[in-house]
Formats: sequence, C-alpha cells, structure tokens
Amino acid sequence: MKRATDIAGALLGILLLAPLWALIALWIKLDSRGPVFFRLRVAGKDGRPFEELKFRTMVDGAMEIGLGRETSATDPRITRAGRWLRRTSLDETPQLLNVLRGEMSLVGPRATFLEVAAQYDQRERRRLSVPPGITGLAQVRGRNSISWPERVQCDLWYVTHHSYWLDWKILLETPRALFARRDIYGPGGQNRAHKPLPGPRPAGFPTGVGRSRAAPPA
Repeated sequence: MKRATDIAGALLGILLLAPLWALIALWIKLDSRGPVFFRLRVAGKDGRPFEELKFRTMVDGAMEIGLGRETSATDPRITRAGRWLRRTSLDETPQLLNVLRGEMSLVGPRATFLEVAAQYDQRERRRLSVPPGITGLAQVRGRNSISWPERVQCDLWYVTHHSYWLDWKILLETPRALFARRDIYGPGGQNRAHKPLPGPRPAGFPTGVGRSRAAPPA
C-alpha cells in the first residue's frame, strides 16, 4: 500500500508540476552556467547509493569551493534562482522522480551523504532500514533547526512506528511546515554536516540496517 501511494503521489505531483518545472529549468539556465539538476550521491535503503535529484541552487561546482558540503543563508555560491527555490523548497521536488524509480519514498528519514552515512553508529544505521523520504517526521518537527540527535530520535521513532496512516499524517503536516518558510537553515543561519567525516569506515557498511526527547506521533 505504501509503494502504491508513492507511485500514485509521484505521478500526480510530476503531472501537476511539469509546467512549473519547465519554467524553473529555463530560469536556472538563464541565471547561471551549469546543469538544471544537481545530482547528489546519497545513501538509500540499506545504505545502497543512488543519485538524489534536486534543482541546482548553487553555482556549478559549488561542492569544491567555499564551504563545501555545508551552506548558510548568506552563502555567495547560491544563485538568484536558487535563493527562491530554497525558500519555497521547490528545489527538492525533482525527488518525485527518485520516488517513481523506487529509490525514495514520499515519507521517510532524510537522505544523507554517503560519507556521513558511513560514519553512522549502530543505532543511527537503523535510519537506513527504510527508504529515505522527501518529507518525514523530523522535517515537520523542525527541519534544520533541530539538532542531529533530535533528528535521529525522530527518524528512529518513525522507523519503529511507521504505518500507512502515520505517513498520511506527516504528508498532511508538510504543507504547513513548508509554507511557514522557517527552519530552512539551522542555528545561526548555517547548515552543517551532521557527523564528522574523518575516521575509519564502519565494518559492514553499507549493508548494515538499521529531539533529545522521544518524538511524539505526528
């Protein structure tokens, strides 16, 4: 039932957004050099890597300059089109194509960099036991304003209690969270990598499966 809802929701979203996507693609191409889409290698279910699709919001090659994988509200790498796309969260709507391909779900833990997922401890790896989602419990609870431990707590609560009806509750809460246009960036207007990247690669990755307070139901 969850997969059927994902397919139906992704198809409907793509059909409704297709005209807007065409305008966004044109704006991105006119605004700066580079591709329309930004393809990010992230960890999917059971740690399997895939390319998460987003509209490009930064200058081409941004990952190799400036703050690298981190960003901030005043990051000069963000383009004019990118600032609007980030404020409206429309930059993430191409992930509907990832949902259609079975790499993501409409609801689930947020996908993370492969390098970050490689540093998960045994508890955090449980986030990888379900497909990553476009939205999720942590996203509607505060997005980037909540700490990494709080985000993990929300995601693990979802992994333990997820159900078809919980997914619908989260989906219904998502527009309110997006329209508020809050929590796009973390404390101090910055989004940081959540786990330190230096260190040995945990044994068995990527096949391992999976608020400082317990997350209540959505």
